[in-house]
Amino acid sequence: MPPDWTAMQIGFRRRAVMGAAVLLAAGLSAALPGAAAAADPVATTVTVNARAGLATVPNTALGVNDAIWDAELGTTAVSDLLGAAGVQMLRYPGGSYADIYHWRDHTAPGGYVAPNTDFDTFMASVRRINAQPMIIANYGTGTAEEAADWVRYANVTKGYGAKYWTIGNENYGNGHYGSAWEADNHPDKSPRAYAEGVVAFATAMKAVDPTIKIGAVLTTPGNWPDGLVGSGDAGTWNQVVLSIAGPSIDFVDLHWYPGGGTAAEALSKTAQIDDIMYLTREQLARYAGAGAGRIKVSFTELNVGVGQNTQPGALFLADAYSSMLANGVFTVQWWNVHNGIGTVSTVAGQTDYGDFGLLSSGGCQTGGTVCEPPMNTPFAPYHALSVMKSFVRPGDQLVRAGTADPLVSAHAARRPNGDLAVLLINKDPDNARAVTLQYSGYSPAAGAPTVVSFGNGDAAPSTASTGTAGAQTIAPYSLTLLVLHPTSATTGAPGAPGQPSTGAVGASTATITWPAATAGGSPIAKYEVYRQNGAISEQLGETPGTSLQVHNLTPGTRYTVNVITRDTAGRVSWSSPPLTFTTTSPATSTCTVKFTDVNDWGNGYVGNIDITNTGAAPINGWTLTFTWPTPWQTVNGSWNGNWTQTGRDVKITNIDTNGTLPAAGGMTSTGFVGGYNGPNVLPTAFRLNGTVCTVA
Repeated sequence: MPPDWTAMQIGFRRRAVMGAAVLLAAGLSAALPGAAAAADPVATTVTVNARAGLATVPNTALGVNDAIWDAELGTTAVSDLLGAAGVQMLRYPGGSYADIYHWRDHTAPGGYVAPNTDFDTFMASVRRINAQPMIIANYGTGTAEEAADWVRYANVTKGYGAKYWTIGNENYGNGHYGSAWEADNHPDKSPRAYAEGVVAFATAMKAVDPTIKIGAVLTTPGNWPDGLVGSGDAGTWNQVVLSIAGPSIDFVDLHWYPGGGTAAEALSKTAQIDDIMYLTREQLARYAGAGAGRIKVSFTELNVGVGQNTQPGALFLADAYSSMLANGVFTVQWWNVHNGIGTVSTVAGQTDYGDFGLLSSGGCQTGGTVCEPPMNTPFAPYHALSVMKSFVRPGDQLVRAGTADPLVSAHAARRPNGDLAVLLINKDPDNARAVTLQYSGYSPAAGAPTVVSFGNGDAAPSTASTGTAGAQTIAPYSLTLLVLHPTSATTGAPGAPGQPSTGAVGASTATITWPAATAGGSPIAKYEVYRQNGAISEQLGETPGTSLQVHNLTPGTRYTVNVITRDTAGRVSWSSPPLTFTTTSPATSTCTVKFTDVNDWGNGYVGNIDITNTGAAPINGWTLTFTWPTPWQTVNGSWNGNWTQTGRDVKITNIDTNGTLPAAGGMTSTGFVGGYNGPNVLPTAFRLNGTVCTVA
């Protein structure tokens, strides 16, 4: 380890520094639990819908970053700890170091390289814990030929079978948008240059081993520089990269450091994950060309904004990993194995060292005033990862679970053997929860289930048989995992339908098609199509065939549906994988609306709405209404209309000079300044004087 662990990491972790600044500025000392007697637990109801299927857990799900500046990389002690926590994928050579690292001579000019951290040492660790590697090829200061030689050495010479290779790290941070922390020696630092580089790298690397998977770096929706269009660019980073490199890649690489001024705010950020994934897949479908559905999504760097090595970090890790895996992310990777001491504070009664690592680096602040625990002591997020190992296993299908309690998150996974795992996360630092659990599509056996729990300040998770499948008391600031068995084994059930897809999608109808299921002990009688409405399933229709047109849908609305198989004996299958689609606006209407994001700066934009009366009668006085798709979107200023926002609902009325819209083409415009602090999903449904308009 170098004398100053953090200083030697040449800006590899811009957000780590920013995170420390946030910690300092916010004074993150959370309120300590009071000395008075504990209050009665707050009553909370959790609903688990075992037939509202989400994604299936891959064998690469649980990941973490490793780095060549970490002298503990590859040691037996660390490998054993990572293996015990269930790590399935390790990323190398370490964030922004990837864009200065040359694998042949194991150097990183301008940065520190610890002894015994070369590629072979890393791969020995990967193999020792039976994980898979994710390798970052050096785009910033390397060449396609260097990357191809690395593939040759790894998979031809050594036979490592390294499958996943990302081209570069955070290459949008090369100065093109004004901030420069990522090394990039190319004279052209635009997204077009990066995309063309990805194509060249992919071509050279796959010429050596056609079986490898190539990833391209994207910006995470709702995070800088998402939404920005650089000088001379044809679009945003994601739009340009996908338009050029889409046909050459197999996955995209996202990073997420959502920040937050308080622990409560930081823990609330996981609510953004569904919309982050929705926008990512929308961008893939729109820009990446034919067959974009094959492109997978990875989150290869992730950490919380507050309490990185205390309980907020543990709660955030479990919540974020679960939500991302439920959305079909094939690997989620915590930053980092070791990272080093930062700003020290007290969070919920525990000393937090501002350390982004899973394991202690054993270092001290300058002057030795505060020191971390001994080297490799697990921090709270490490224990959360070990709980995740018990929660999700390869082949499990995550299913919908939910609660109306804003301080409790619930996740669930159905196992091939019929068991059901339920993960409860109490984000309240002061109050326990008395949880009533309700189940749809699953009947748990009687008796006390196996419960794994990890509370604030615990040295490690504990396991006991306690409570029932229907009632659990969960401690403040805790993770609680229930593993339930079914009342009886189901035999002869039909197989689940395959991945559904959409045909024609309109304003109020959609055609859904799926591959046929395999019959079980009785012939298949029909297929049933359900909408996921929170944790409740709403049946949209049924058919004996493998295609159904559903009706009475709401224009401009996102739907997630599943299909199940029912046989002639009444037995039902597991649910199909989920399908998400958004209905359109009406093809014809008496009004048309065009909504435009005119100029975006990453957390706000100038917006414009054109309103056209396409009807046969003039409009004298108008009101336009729409609803923001997310709770973190706001109207911060407006003109040429009277704008009001109530919750997520927006209403605009005319001013004196634009209240009349002549028939058959009368038009006006109104503008606003929009703000957002999460994924900016634009509205697609508008009503003019109560009439749903066509969206241009």
